[in-house]
Amino acid sequence: MLAVLAPGQGSQKPGFLTPWLALPGAEARLRWWSALSGVDLVHLGTAAGAEEIKDTAKTQPLLVAAALLTAEHLPMHDATVVAGHSVGELAAAALAGVLSPEAAITLAGVRGREMAAACAIEPTGMSAVLGGDQDEVLAALDATGLYPANRNGAGQIVAAGSLAGLEKLAAAPPARSRIIGLKVAGAFHTPYMTPAEEALGRIAAGITPGRAAKILLSNLDGTAVDHGHTMLLRLVRQVTAPVRWDLCMETLAGLGVTAIVELAPAGTLAGLAKRTFKGVEIVTVNTPADLPAARDAIARHGTAPTHEPHPEFRVVVAATAGTFTPADLTEGDRISTGQAIGAIQTRQGPVEVAAHAAGVLTEWLAHPDDPVAPGQPLARIGGQI
Repeated sequence: MLAVLAPGQGSQKPGFLTPWLALPGAEARLRWWSALSGVDLVHLGTAAGAEEIKDTAKTQPLLVAAALLTAEHLPMHDATVVAGHSVGELAAAALAGVLSPEAAITLAGVRGREMAAACAIEPTGMSAVLGGDQDEVLAALDATGLYPANRNGAGQIVAAGSLAGLEKLAAAPPARSRIIGLKVAGAFHTPYMTPAEEALGRIAAGITPGRAAKILLSNLDGTAVDHGHTMLLRLVRQVTAPVRWDLCMETLAGLGVTAIVELAPAGTLAGLAKRTFKGVEIVTVNTPADLPAARDAIARHGTAPTHEPHPEFRVVVAATAGTFTPADLTEGDRISTGQAIGAIQTRQGPVEVAAHAAGVLTEWLAHPDDPVAPGQPLARIGGQI
């Protein structure tokens, strides 16, 4: 099974799109997307310096455009799973069919401008916390009035909030941890971004999303989302909500992903994956010269295209932590939309697990009394397309 990942802010590098403009139609595509996003993507991806492309209002549409441009030169119909980190979720939603490329680029432009404006309201920032005990790190953030904006896995949590809080954290870091200040405009994925979330929501309300044609993972909790409207709401909510990339990686592992392709500008997510997964092939795509290796990985690990009707699988995932109790169903049973396929036993009581679409119970991915985490796959529901 193959997953395609779209990186987020901080992965950009000066001139990284220059070699892509040699491909037929690439420059014209970027100029069209520039008109939609309100920034000059050709200039930003080729001639702009590091300071200019660090501007949130410019970085976000640039990264979404880069991921989509890269994906246009890959056989994406063979990819099974897609996910994006932070603003990369917009690109992932487009690759899954929830958004059109034009909608994704437009939303990235709005998102970037509004988040930059929110950052200007009061001084805030972000710092990476590397290592340390996770519970101790989270407790330290809470004690200093900071938020865990990104929980990236592989021993990395990004703290965000007031500059005073970040200074306190740096002066007294949690045991066995290291603090690295990040050069960002403000506290992304925290309540400080509420004005940006509200502005993005007003624009997103005019979009008619499609249904996900691939397994699309959400940064909110690592779950697979196949309802277009639900994903659109989550994309808006993510402006102030923490990025749970750790849960996305747990879901990738639970799905049995055997290969990962990271779209340009690649490296950040591949690095996290290498420290998390064992035996998973990882391919980074930064220039057109990397395309053959990516195509080869997709051919070996992806879903081969066919002209015959083929199964479409949806993954039902856990919404909370607890112990799984499946319903009295066996593989091969017909499932209706909204039907309960089991429950998760929590300290507060049972939480029902329902199928979001009709189909056939193809495979149980969790068994009676299994401990499960939020976002963990529980079952596959198959149908015909």
